[in-house]
Amino acid sequence: MGEAIVITSGKGGVGKTTLSANLGCALALSGKKTLLIDTDIGLRNLDILLGLEDRIVYDVVDVCAGNCDIAKATLHDKRIENLYFIPASQAKDKNAITPLQMKSLIKNAKEEYDYIIIDSPAGLEAGFENAVMGADRAIVVTVPEMTSVRDADRIVGLLENHGIEDVMVVINRISQKAVERGMMLSTEEILEILSVNLVGAVPEDECVSGAANKGEPCVLDDGSKAGKAYMNIARRVMGEEVGLVDLKDKRNVFVRIIDAILNK
Repeated sequence: MGEAIVITSGKGGVGKTTLSANLGCALALSGKKTLLIDTDIGLRNLDILLGLEDRIVYDVVDVCAGNCDIAKATLHDKRIENLYFIPASQAKDKNAITPLQMKSLIKNAKEEYDYIIIDSPAGLEAGFENAVMGADRAIVVTVPEMTSVRDADRIVGLLENHGIEDVMVVINRISQKAVERGMMLSTEEILEILSVNLVGAVPEDECVSGAANKGEPCVLDDGSKAGKAYMNIARRVMGEEVGLVDLKDKRNVFVRIIDAILNK
């Protein structure tokens, strides 16, 4: 029996779908048969990040409505043997499926897949109810800004109200340099507010936007710092004990002092 993990956030634009794509790829690369499901009906983007947008025929609404079975709507990523994907509908709205329909879909998928990663719509609208139904665990994505963390804190409470007790957080787009200057919240400050377990911190990395535009997740780029962080998140999800990616500035002391003087 597989495990379903919902990826959610309090607001849009924090990297939730990017995490979903990269976590799914990383789990699949680790030998786990993984199904990604996009539940952001009407605003799908996960297909673009995976580079699968041109292959879509059926979607999650078709499955829930009984127009096709799971297998017919599922796309297999030819680059990664164990990665599969069910897209969201672009033409329907979030009321096209019900939480009970989604729960049934997830239950059936658990019989075939090791992990089901559910990409949730941002915020608290109807799509949130669909996405969390049937999930065993949750990962809340935030960026190190007070408004984002406050929204994430509300999501954590709602997840617990839905019976999801295993809630983790990923801090996205964090820069140690900005933290040291007081321009970003630190990891410790964020965890003190949210009171949940940290499953990963993803550094700022130009690879992320470039990979999204090319439909090639960062975990496929050996030189990407973000890609390494996503791979480590997958390893922690699977139960391994893995250290966080080192965010410290690797330049020599003299260069860092000059940079600090120039940027005062």
